[in-house]
Amino acid sequence: MEFSIRSRKGIGVVPPVDPNNQDTSVLIGSVDISKLDIYPEDDPRVLSLNGAFNVGNRGIVEFIEVFKNETEYLHTMITATQEKSIPSPGKGSMIYFDGIILAHSNEAEWNKFKSDHTNEAILDRIVKIEIPYCLELDEEIRIYEKMLKKSKFKEHIAPHTIEIASMFAILTRLSPSNKVDPMTKLRIYNGEEIIEKGMTRKIDIMELKEEAPREGMTGISTRFIMKVLDTALSEAENNCINPIDVMEILVKSIKELSISEEERTRYLQYIQNNIRKEYNKILDKEITRAFIHGYKEQAESLFNNYLDHAEAYVNRTKLKDINTGEELEPDEKFLRSIEEQIGITESAAKGFRSDVTAYMFYVLRTGGKLNYESYEPLKEAIEKKLTSSVSELCRIITLAKVRDKEQSEKYNAMVAEMKKNGYCDHCCNVILKYAANNLWKD
Repeated sequence: MEFSIRSRKGIGVVPPVDPNNQDTSVLIGSVDISKLDIYPEDDPRVLSLNGAFNVGNRGIVEFIEVFKNETEYLHTMITATQEKSIPSPGKGSMIYFDGIILAHSNEAEWNKFKSDHTNEAILDRIVKIEIPYCLELDEEIRIYEKMLKKSKFKEHIAPHTIEIASMFAILTRLSPSNKVDPMTKLRIYNGEEIIEKGMTRKIDIMELKEEAPREGMTGISTRFIMKVLDTALSEAENNCINPIDVMEILVKSIKELSISEEERTRYLQYIQNNIRKEYNKILDKEITRAFIHGYKEQAESLFNNYLDHAEAYVNRTKLKDINTGEELEPDEKFLRSIEEQIGITESAAKGFRSDVTAYMFYVLRTGGKLNYESYEPLKEAIEKKLTSSVSELCRIITLAKVRDKEQSEKYNAMVAEMKKNGYCDHCCNVILKYAANNLWKD
């Protein structure tokens, strides 16, 4: 036999009931009046054993929001857990029960219930299991994606929309730390490796968890975020929602929440100081990459140039110009322009160049293939160099009302690249306008 909630096999479910009409037949069944004409009142054949405890015998009885019920309604639990027996409907004898009683509740209602000393009999029989909210960004995103897939909404959702909503939810659940800022903590909890600035030591996730043993027990619920996404989808223009829409609705919804003023201010600051800044970084990188035609080719060219000059610098040799055959000194100004992108100081530059060349020789010796992505710190420096060099050009093109032919071609190529990355015409237009007003400011 397979357990099934729908067909009531092995799993009995008890929803919260009306406090003025707490009928115990939901738990233990009832007497079938239609059979009293056939059988005497004490005959077991008149019993209709279809209560949750009967269905869940040798299985599971689930109580949804258990403490929303009156305490008297829960008394069946006392004998079910201690004597392994439950009352039968009518005047019959106790019925044997062997199963798991699984109840869940919000923490506020649990605290209220346990503060009443008259509930001692039930409290002694409860094993409390704390279930915190999700604290991993990727998993939180999957929750909303799963729910939206099951919905009937067909609107287009721009890239990073659900990611931004999920970031906010997790930030509200994280406890403040003296070791890292909130966004860094979010990334560490998501499984990313973060190295402290100026140090080689990685930040240990266990150290952060020890700081806050009850982390995740408070904060914004998934229900709240789903309501925000639902509102955004309902109010969507042109059948499309984007992170800017979601941030606006988040602000509006937080202002309407029944929470303390201190908490409200903290939540709004998360959006303004953390979420918006993080989204601006993501957007800056994404638009700039879409704008740079042949981004990878330019990155590879910078990478090869850097390697040539770094190798010559480390080995104290000269470079030979391919066109003129002239021998040239390594261009330190060029090397520094790349290294400064990731905060390599002048005193540390020599060591960094040695590390890069040593690593590249190691890759070649082991049969690996060299490209600009081979060495993570150098990859990051090259990407930052490229993005910083075109930011001003991006600003001009996104703001320009009248474009010449060349500018129009570049702009259209950027839009086409963004559409390949999951944007539609409407959200692409909205995002670019937002970027023009919020990114690359002087």
